[in-house]
Amino acid sequence: MATTIPALRAASMQGMAPSSSETRLVQVGESAAPAIELPAAALRSTALSITGTAGLPPMEVLSAALAQVLDHASRGHLRMETEEVPLSRLETSWNLPAARRLVFRP
Repeated sequence: MATTIPALRAASMQGMAPSSSETRLVQVGESAAPAIELPAAALRSTALSITGTAGLPPMEVLSAALAQVLDHASRGHLRMETEEVPLSRLETSWNLPAARRLVFRP
């Protein structure tokens, strides 16, 4: 719960999520906490999608998709520049212009 709150606050800050973008929150496991806190502002000001791991497609579909992704990667057709940012800097980093996709880590 403690790590979810800063993410949702940052996503719901005015100007953070243009109407054409969506913020996806994927809740995986309970190592951080057994529940999340959802500020009402996140629902009012953000195109927010919340999902857990129970909504995954069947294993056959995932396996086929993974095989395609790995095939593309092995041919050098996939490339994504990323920049790791500590979760503690989420609120200050969220709206920074970046040439690479930001990946927030605990």
